[in-house]
Amino acid sequence: MPDFNIKSTHKPIKNYYTELERYAQHGAENEGTVRTAFQNLLQHYCHRSNLTLLCEKTHYTPEKKRIIPDGEVVDAFGLPHGYWEAKDTQDDLHVEADKKFAAGYPTKNIVIQSPTHALLYQHGRLQLDLDITEPRNLIQVLQTFFTYQEENISAWHTAVSEFKDTVPELGEKLAALIETERQNNPHFQEAFTRFHQQCQASINPNLSIAAIEEMLIQHLLTERIFRTVFDNPDFTRRNIIAREIENVIDVLTERTLNRSEFLRPLEPFYAAIERTAATITDFSQKQGFLNTVYEQFFQGFSVKVADTHGIVYTPQPIVDFMVKSVEHILQTEFGRSLSESDVHIIDPFVGTGNFIVRIMQALDPISLERKYTADPPELQCNEVMLLPYYIASMNIEQEFYTATHRYLPYEGICLVDTFEMIEDQQMQLLTPANTARVEKQKETDMFVVIGNPPYNMGQVNENDNNKNRKYKTMDERIADTYAKDSKATLRNKLSDPYVKAIRWASDRIGEEGVVAFVTNNGFLDGVAFDGMRKRLAEEFDAIYILDLGGNVRKNPKLSGTTHNVFGIQVGVSINFRS
Repeated sequence: MPDFNIKSTHKPIKNYYTELERYAQHGAENEGTVRTAFQNLLQHYCHRSNLTLLCEKTHYTPEKKRIIPDGEVVDAFGLPHGYWEAKDTQDDLHVEADKKFAAGYPTKNIVIQSPTHALLYQHGRLQLDLDITEPRNLIQVLQTFFTYQEENISAWHTAVSEFKDTVPELGEKLAALIETERQNNPHFQEAFTRFHQQCQASINPNLSIAAIEEMLIQHLLTERIFRTVFDNPDFTRRNIIAREIENVIDVLTERTLNRSEFLRPLEPFYAAIERTAATITDFSQKQGFLNTVYEQFFQGFSVKVADTHGIVYTPQPIVDFMVKSVEHILQTEFGRSLSESDVHIIDPFVGTGNFIVRIMQALDPISLERKYTADPPELQCNEVMLLPYYIASMNIEQEFYTATHRYLPYEGICLVDTFEMIEDQQMQLLTPANTARVEKQKETDMFVVIGNPPYNMGQVNENDNNKNRKYKTMDERIADTYAKDSKATLRNKLSDPYVKAIRWASDRIGEEGVVAFVTNNGFLDGVAFDGMRKRLAEEFDAIYILDLGGNVRKNPKLSGTTHNVFGIQVGVSINFRS
């Protein structure tokens, strides 16, 4: 972190003391009021450091204790830089610090302050104990807090930069090797062809050979991450999909590829991931970290894959809000709850599992165990891409282990294209176990559909060969409902995957239930969506919309990173229907 060379004459410092004087003039001394001055100060220096201040974000300790620091400062990867806890002048900060640490609050880099006093702990030790009515002391606290660097996280930043340069080269080498073996090794050719046919049946009948090669490359380059970040060395043996892919990899490596030697250039990256993950005790932070690893992988390895599938992960505050809102709607409109038996829940586009994990955290241990182990499970999800499928599987299994202190494999996740499931043909879905899960899911009456559907409608270049696919049955449903009721001349926007997702979810819950999606907001007022709005009004008794705006394409003055919750170009809305 840079040395800001903060001076007492600087505007943010002067504003801090001016704010406190105004509060004092009005006799406002309570913590909730006076903390704003220090919060504004932190916000300013976070902005200068490319850090973000998150206020009152809930965390869970390894002992499952719930803690809510007043502030958490995170870097661009979501990794914690430090924490802040505010008190008022009546509090004994040393006593309050002892209470917080006994409750499980982190001690690596945390400021505990009142308007007159500040304690700064780093690595569990008290570094500063100062009267911050003196500007030079306040400056020392800020300088020391912001210049703190944890060795593992510094190494991680360096490794990410190197990783993004190395991965494309390794991917190209693997692709060349796979192609050579496919042409010259009958044993590998047989294994590859069988796997290709399984994937075409499971995911997309038009899935190309290049896409299968890419799946194998993804697995090879990232399998160690999944084994080590969660200390789960048996993952590739236990997971029904990873096991199948390993069978193909085994044939690939039996005569031409030494896996360890080939992946040696990625050793610094793997090691940095493992060291950094070891410093994170809060599992929700570990989830966010793993999501970031995944996003960095795709930025370095396959931009087109990320583009086609709309790899944009939902900010945790949105996930929290949506889960709490669904619970409120269930209680007020149906007299039911997420924890209730036979309230079947599905995330049809699960990504790395954030929605299902957050729902699990909202359940008491007895309800969680019942819903997790039911046959079929009352918590289900689908994912069409290999890497997020892996991550979601482990995130969900780890959350169950954290809550119940015992490991059980999660049988509610399917590697499948959700839209493909409604097609007429019966598919053998990669493995018998995966097929059985899909069949059970199809037979289950869902009451809650929640998630973040894919958002990408097309592609920039017609030659990119990464178009979103057509779905005969799904497209017919759109034509018979949203398009049929439309008076618009141009209706191509109804082909957007998020529109398909809303149509699918509306059909999936049947006569009653709740649909909660965060989506593109174009359907709210777009001309092409008039028929869709008409149908939604007819099909649902209540619709709640939170329009988050952020359409950079409509208003170029906006910035995607500062005016859009996902940092993307299209506007966003959170919508609930019941």
